[in-house]
Amino acid sequence: MRLDKYLAEASIGTRKIVRMYVKDGKVTVNDQVVLEPATDINEEKDMIKYLGDKVVHDGKIYYMFHKPAGCVTARKDENKKTVLDYFDKVNCNSLFPVGRLDMDTEGLLFLTNDGEFSHQLMHPDKHVDKTYFFWAFGSLSEGDKIKLETGINIGNDESITKPAKIEVDKQGMYEELKEQMDIGECIKKKKNLYHQSVVSGYLTISEGQKHQVKRMLKAVGCYVVYLKRISIGSVSLDPSLKLGEYRELIIEEVQRLLKE
Repeated sequence: MRLDKYLAEASIGTRKIVRMYVKDGKVTVNDQVVLEPATDINEEKDMIKYLGDKVVHDGKIYYMFHKPAGCVTARKDENKKTVLDYFDKVNCNSLFPVGRLDMDTEGLLFLTNDGEFSHQLMHPDKHVDKTYFFWAFGSLSEGDKIKLETGINIGNDESITKPAKIEVDKQGMYEELKEQMDIGECIKKKKNLYHQSVVSGYLTISEGQKHQVKRMLKAVGCYVVYLKRISIGSVSLDPSLKLGEYRELIIEEVQRLLKE
């Protein structure tokens, strides 16, 4: 393993920061100062120290997080709360989000220090399914569902979306379904709500274009007012996790995701 990767995974700092530490002579390998961050080390046999203290490497870590709306999927932000701000009992130096969710979107998000894990789940060539639950103003006809499932144009400069899966859960008038909806501030933005049709359902996609779910539904006349990611691959959001809570992934979940 590269020295800088080892230090970052041990939460000494981000990859960028630990490279600076190495170049400044703050790191030793077997009591010898090493100045090259890309130096190969044997993590099982070599003794790595930072400022004279042994570096403890706990290995790769994986978290499942129930992201609430209102926070950004980023490590740091000068103006807004980030997903990492919820990990107050965890050393977050090496953690990063796997992919992203829009600020107003809730649901399943993974955080890890494993770059290969992130690549496996988020690279476009891997086509890992991601399922979202939504509420939207509008309705979905059989023709609309066929368009979503076979591919749809969501922008002049965008490619046609890959085949998706759509399952309608509830459909009717707002007056009939309002008690079941969680649409927050949208009530203030829409007029004549009692005369609006609404629809809820599940949309599964295997890619990640910007605001893709919202734009796909908009392309068939639906305005999304609530969105929650409920699964990635074969792993679903743990129902015991409340908004803002997290837990470590179990070994079986990590293995399943790496095989998706």
